[in-house]
Amino acid sequence: MGEFICIHDKEIIEQTLRGNPALHVYSLGDLDDFFWPKTQWYGWREDGVIQAIALLYLGQDLPAFLAFTESLEPMTALLEHLRTRLPYRFYCHLTLGLEPVFDNDWQLKPGGLHRKMRLASRDLLDIQDCNAAEALLPKHEAEILSFFEESYPGNWFDPRMLETGQYFGVRDKGKLVSLAGIHVYSPVSKVAALGNIATHPDYRRRGYGRQCTARLCQSLLETVDVIGLNVKADNAGAIHCYESLGFEIHASYNEFFVEHQS
Repeated sequence: MGEFICIHDKEIIEQTLRGNPALHVYSLGDLDDFFWPKTQWYGWREDGVIQAIALLYLGQDLPAFLAFTESLEPMTALLEHLRTRLPYRFYCHLTLGLEPVFDNDWQLKPGGLHRKMRLASRDLLDIQDCNAAEALLPKHEAEILSFFEESYPGNWFDPRMLETGQYFGVRDKGKLVSLAGIHVYSPVSKVAALGNIATHPDYRRRGYGRQCTARLCQSLLETVDVIGLNVKADNAGAIHCYESLGFEIHASYNEFFVEHQS
């Protein structure tokens, strides 16, 4: 007989998620002190062993809910017990097959099928010419925000992440035209999730994004062991670019805007 639990022990959470770090790279990163205060963790336990863990992240205007699993049954049981505890509105990442849990009383607006990719080898990184990529720091915040307005409207960007030193950009005649950064970074948990990767529309297909991403991964590998990213399944160009740097597809999942129907 299983039981629904709230989990407050980092070590227990990490021990469970480490069974598949590439699947749970975002959750493992959120164990870092930088993110931990904004997290809530829930689990499903059977015979004293945690079979599934879900994360609610409250560090942004719209809460994010992550439910990834290799086995649908325990995660489904967890979500059935958790439904009434979730916010009225949130953004959700769900392993394929978990959607029916929200059939009643919830409206799911699809955000698209996505792939989880992981860096499987660094061999291709080591042959990249990244000399044009420079580190972007907190002093570049205004410039980066302006860049995103032109190149990646609606992108979620937390300027605090610039403090990690894990953002890199390429300029053309002094203008920032491409950058790559992180959504999650934890030297303690040895994981990082890439994010905020974009190139200005007028400067695409010149290899700038590949240079930024390669330089970022080279930097991250000095402090982490697992590097992952999420990408829309229909973004063939981005997937090809990441594969050319040594990434491979690890899992598929769906994203949704979820709202309770009162």
